[in-house]
Parts: sequence; structure tokens; C-alpha cells
Amino acid sequence: MAKIEGVRIQNFRALKNISLGKLWSQQQAEPLSPMTAVIGKNGVGKSTLFDAFGFLADCLKLGVEEACDLRGRGGFDKIRSQTTTDPIMFEIYYKEDGNARPITYELAIDLDDAGRPFVLKERLRQRRKNQKFGWPFSFLVLNKGKGVAWKGDATGQQIDEEHGDVDIDSFMGALLNNTEQEESKETEVVELEDKRKLGIATLGSLKQHPRISAFRKFIEGWYLSYFTPDAARDLPLAGPQKHLNIHGDNLANVVQFMEREHSKRFQTILNRIAEKIPGINKIDTERTPDGRLLLRFNDTGFDKPFYAQQMSDGTLKVFAYLLLLEDPSPPPFLCIQEPENGLYHKLLETLAHEFRRHATGLKGGSQVFVTTHQPYFVDALSPEEVWILEKAADGFSTIRRASDDPLVANLVQEGLPLGSLWYSDYLDAR
Repeated sequence: MAKIEGVRIQNFRALKNISLGKLWSQQQAEPLSPMTAVIGKNGVGKSTLFDAFGFLADCLKLGVEEACDLRGRGGFDKIRSQTTTDPIMFEIYYKEDGNARPITYELAIDLDDAGRPFVLKERLRQRRKNQKFGWPFSFLVLNKGKGVAWKGDATGQQIDEEHGDVDIDSFMGALLNNTEQEESKETEVVELEDKRKLGIATLGSLKQHPRISAFRKFIEGWYLSYFTPDAARDLPLAGPQKHLNIHGDNLANVVQFMEREHSKRFQTILNRIAEKIPGINKIDTERTPDGRLLLRFNDTGFDKPFYAQQMSDGTLKVFAYLLLLEDPSPPPFLCIQEPENGLYHKLLETLAHEFRRHATGLKGGSQVFVTTHQPYFVDALSPEEVWILEKAADGFSTIRRASDDPLVANLVQEGLPLGSLWYSDYLDAR
């Protein structure tokens, strides 16, 4: 399954310039682990980091202008970092699978002359087959909606210099003014009709661009959890659904699907819930006369079931997460903000182990990305899996890996839990 090895975010609220993991320009860095947790004090930017992934996914689905206004973001001027007029930029470094050549996606979003956000630049690049060193070759380059894409698995053109990027405007100008000379069976000169839509959204739907299509599907498959227990208490219309949605208001529909299509897997979920929430021995659904769906929990010792409306927030949350992890077709990237809210503290270490088991499973589960401020959750993690987000003197966020601190790595090796070290301020900047 595809995996993000590194990400860079620039000029997105408090994230003026942060990077996690391995990038083209940071080849010596260790890639992100299958399970990644970001910790930090209140107000350092954990929610912003979570929303940065959501913003990128929204840009693909809806376009950059609508994404800027969605989920209470307040528009481009509110999400661009203060004190800068530079564009908002993202860089994603990922692999389609363990043996694939890494691909870098770069995106820059700015305001046009009318003061509306648009896609300033987009680029996808990858090394040639059997090429282990040197700059990657671009197979998609777009500048203000105009550019070139190389079809199929064609290599593309080298537009990088040893010490940085050449001027893409000059490159595109020369290319577009000499289409007869430059264009070939593998080259396609493109001009997007709408500069507020991502090029990967348009070109990724075409069969002749398989690498662009694969990256588009990768981002489309991201699952960012905005789950709320109250949403799970809603009574949806009956009808099985394969996947849990981001709010969790179709929880009963997914149970109906799992009961029908994956009964053995569903029984495994129930057994795990019984281990973690004593007393729950059966979960099923009941259809109401008006066609709605009730989610029922049978508690040991009681003849009549309890319904979702009567269950605690913690029970619904643990059940939803375990159901999500048992999805027969899991998302490639699973992002959850503060999963500990509403949970008994002794459940947190168990939940962290479940996330890791899923992320590192032999069958290739989702890559899991979590933000948390709960030491009990962090106790179950290794220093390589934990990143510490802090606020610098200039008000912008900085981030570092816990394993980069030799003292922390040594203390964990001696048997001290990482969450306890965090609680005791050993993870704070010194």
C-alpha cells in the first residue's frame, strides 16, 4: 500500500516552514513510520497540522478556493501565515509500494490579480528506473494552469539544477512556444480551463496518465476522522455501506454491511470489543418501521439491548475506531485528531497498540497519523514514532522527532515509558 515518507508544509497558518520525514532535499532523514503521533502543548499547531492534510484533500476534491473557505477556515487570508505574502506550499514524498520509486508532489497556492486563490504551480517528479542518485525528472509541470505532462511511464524532462530549481516560467515559456519541436508521442501540452482546480484532479482521471491517476487516488483515499459520538447516535436510513464516513453518522450502516458481507471479520471486532469494554457481548442493527436503522449493544446480564443513543461516548468511539481498522479495503492514510477524548485512560495504550498493529500488519494496513496530548497514549509508542511540535520565539511552529534526542532514546531503551518522560518535561526543548 502507498505510504507517505515525508511532508513539508509552508506558510499554512502557524506552520511557516516545517517538514517531517524524508524528502528529495533531505535524503539522509528517516522516512515517516507506519504509525506516527504528533504531541505538544495547547496552541502549538497540532490541529493546524491535522487540518493541513484535510485542506490538501479538500483542494483535490473541491478546488482551492472552496477548500480555503471550508470547515471554518475563513478564506485564504486567514490560513496563509501572518507576516508573509508568499504562497502556501505543500510537498508530499511518497511511494506506491515498498519497491516503487518515490514520487514528489509539489503544490503552490496564491492569490490571482482578482484576489482569489488559485493554483500557482504543480509538479510531480520521479527518478528514472534504476537511477539511484541525482535529481528526479518531472513528468507533470503546471504553471498558472499551463504546462506539460508526460504520458504513461515516460521519464519526463530534467528541469532541475544541482543547487535548486530553474525558473519554471522560463521553462514553460520555451516549451509552449516550441510545441512542434518539444511535443512527441509521450508529451502532452496542457492548459486547464479552471486554474482553481488541481491539475492532478483533471489529468488524474485520464488513462494515459497512470502515475498522476495513482497519486490522485491515493489522496482521494485519505481518511481524516471528524468523528463525534453524537453523530454516531443519529438514525440513518437503512442500507448497508462499505466504509465509515468522516463524521461517523453511518456507523449503523457499516455494521449492517459487515454483518451481511464479512460476518467472521465482524465477529472478530466484537471479540476485541468484549476484551476492551467488558460486558458488551453482541452488537447488531434493528430496522425501524419507517426504514431507519438502530444500532444495538447487548450487555451481559440484561435481556434487552441498549441502543447507541444510550451508550457512552467512549464505547461508541472505541467501537468506531476498531470497525474502521477492520475495513476490508482500508484507506491508505488514516489521520485522527486526539483519539483519547472521552476514553478511559487505561484504554489509551490498548488503542495505540491497535493502531500500530493495523499500520504494520503483513496485509498492508493504513498508515496512521495521530495528534494527541495524552501521555498514556504516548507510553505505547517508540521515539521513532513520536514528533514534538513546539512554538518558537517568532510565534511559528517547529517540529522534531523524539528519537533525535539521544537522552530520550537512551532513557526509553532503559525501560522508561515515553509518555512518562513527556509528562516529566524530558521532551521539552533544552
